[in-house]
Amino acid sequence: MPTPRSARESPPRLSITDRHARAAVPAPLLVLAAIASVQIGAAIAKDLFATAGPSGTVLLRLGFAALVLALVARPSPRLPDRRAGLTVLAFGLVLAAMNLSFYEAIARIPLGVAVTVEFLGPLGVAVAGSRRWLDGLWVVLAGAGVAMLAGAGGAVSVSGVAFALAAGAGWAAYILTSQRVGRAFPGASGLALALAVATMALLPFGVVGGGLTLLHPRVLAIGFAVAVLSSAVPYSLELTALRRLPASVFGVLMSLEPAMAALAGFVVLGESLRVRQLAAIGCVSVASAGATLARRPQNRADLSPEISPAVSGSPLPRRRRFPRR
Repeated sequence: MPTPRSARESPPRLSITDRHARAAVPAPLLVLAAIASVQIGAAIAKDLFATAGPSGTVLLRLGFAALVLALVARPSPRLPDRRAGLTVLAFGLVLAAMNLSFYEAIARIPLGVAVTVEFLGPLGVAVAGSRRWLDGLWVVLAGAGVAMLAGAGGAVSVSGVAFALAAGAGWAAYILTSQRVGRAFPGASGLALALAVATMALLPFGVVGGGLTLLHPRVLAIGFAVAVLSSAVPYSLELTALRRLPASVFGVLMSLEPAMAALAGFVVLGESLRVRQLAAIGCVSVASAGATLARRPQNRADLSPEISPAVSGSPLPRRRRFPRR
């Protein structure tokens, strides 16, 4: 993640050694590393639920992310106008609802299953309004995958799937509201303000769920680690990869996120999935990749990474990574 910058300075640049090191790593591997970092962060967060609860954990995760991004972006407390203030308020509430729903989902169902169901949100935004039969095919394939998960039984609970669907709806709302915030605020300042709003909105839920446990040094350290793994590391890797990788390829690689979530859940948490559940994850991932490749290419200028409301060519506009799990 970028380090804090002094006033009136541009974001710090990587040293020559760092830039050469990043350039030596193939861009697809950077994307895969970013995906793995996010899912490992989510797995570690889930392991903290027994101590701080889902609401307490998400409060720490967003709180630390808000603090770090505030140091980096240094947003002005003076809003451009009332409409911009309402926009960033709505964006912050969306962030809070999306992240809390996701954490409540993975508290009830395996990580890979939750991420798979959640993908319906951005996939729906990607194909909304399309009249092409191929896009309809991807929707049917994704729906079939979720139906397979719902009928798999075992560790998949109805409430968990419901929370994952709510997180997916929040992701879709994020995509739409982030575009407005990106137009109203320069750079990442709008996202920084929205994260502050989200943290304040989650404060009562987090305090009730975690209580004084949230002040324990070990819990704080793990919460900070989750924020770094879920925000700082993937944010930096994705920015580097997007400079050297076609947007369509980036979108296809991001479609592997449900599979990576299943792998992280298995390795970190010991969550094993049935063959039917793995097949369902494959259906959603293929649908996501297909929708990505079917989209019309857009201008390279659309790939501005400051707030990343949408990645050209990908059905999965990035919430990234600060607001995300």
